[in-house]
Amino acid sequence: MSIYSYQAVTPTNQEVSLEKYKGEVVVIANTASKCGLTPQYGDLQKIYDRYKDQGLVVLAFPCNQFGGQEPGSSEEAEEFCQINYGVSFPVFAKVDVNGDNTHPIFQYLKEQQPGSGESSDIQWNFTKFVVDRNGEVVERFEPKQSPEEMTALIEKLL
Repeated sequence: MSIYSYQAVTPTNQEVSLEKYKGEVVVIANTASKCGLTPQYGDLQKIYDRYKDQGLVVLAFPCNQFGGQEPGSSEEAEEFCQINYGVSFPVFAKVDVNGDNTHPIFQYLKEQQPGSGESSDIQWNFTKFVVDRNGEVVERFEPKQSPEEMTALIEKLL
């Protein structure tokens, strides 16, 4: 198993196989547009801009499970990212990252990198997972860890 076994849906309801990103270093994050950590969108975009030509891609999955901080539609979330942070990396349709309706990719990510708490559950918006070029989940970065803290690992994997 790897991330390539999974699919995601775009805000316009198109299914995308994550196999599309085979051979790239991938950062997957659950995001929200009305969160104190929302400026991380800008930080993720900077990292994406810096490394995309070397094979990095960032995948954002908006989620409304933490304080109702992604209340709009998937299309509104994508538009918010583009307008406010110049996001040019893929933003997928809203998902659940915990509970009975957890999106399968997040179930897999949490199994591979359960975090340091008693539960592997995602604790808040902007939990970030770094995946190597083989689709293996290498490390989990918690919400308060800035995207910049991932750069040494990203450079090593590139």
